[in-house]
Amino acid sequence: MSTFVLIHGAGDGAWSWHLVAAELDQRGHDVIAVDLPSDDESAGLSEYAGCVIDAIGDRTDLVVVGQSLGGFTAPLVCDRVPVDLLVLVAAMVPSPGETVQEWWSNTGHGEASRGEAAAEDDDPYATFFHDVSPELAAEALRRERPVSVTPMAEPWPLEAWPDVPTKFLLCRDDRMFPADWMRGVVRDRLGFDPDEMDGGHCIALSRPKELADRLDGYVAGR
Repeated sequence: MSTFVLIHGAGDGAWSWHLVAAELDQRGHDVIAVDLPSDDESAGLSEYAGCVIDAIGDRTDLVVVGQSLGGFTAPLVCDRVPVDLLVLVAAMVPSPGETVQEWWSNTGHGEASRGEAAAEDDDPYATFFHDVSPELAAEALRRERPVSVTPMAEPWPLEAWPDVPTKFLLCRDDRMFPADWMRGVVRDRLGFDPDEMDGGHCIALSRPKELADRLDGYVAGR
């Protein structure tokens, strides 16, 4: 069995993974999900990675999973501790020296999202939670956490992608990261085609069992 290290995106916390964590636990895996220090203006990407590494402790057989903005932190963890597999789920894929702020324009996100998230007039229910139950969506918004500007303006510190097997799981119904555009980002930046599943950006809340099946399958496939 593996230890799954689940890294949340912007505005989220460990809670966003609670349904997936329960599914993985039922399959016999160890699961770690932490609240990144996103409300601490002094904390940058290194501190985000350090928070995750502290939670890992002496555990081994690690599968690191990063969702959305967690794509900036997950590879940093893989660079600092031995990891068996890195999985990006509807995640940002940074380039060396690139900031989160630069990532949007560098990848052409604005043009790609026209007609998708932009057309929803910034309605979080329409953009992020369109396939999440109303009760879960409301709870997610109630639990929304502040995000400091520090990691957003900090250049991604790695000189190259970490030398660890990497998978990307694309969500076909994602209105924040439209599928056609995301396929191109993954091919350009990681050099392979992403795996795909149905579901929107907050897949850990809308389809936790299916997501856990995919993650468990990656381990079994190795």
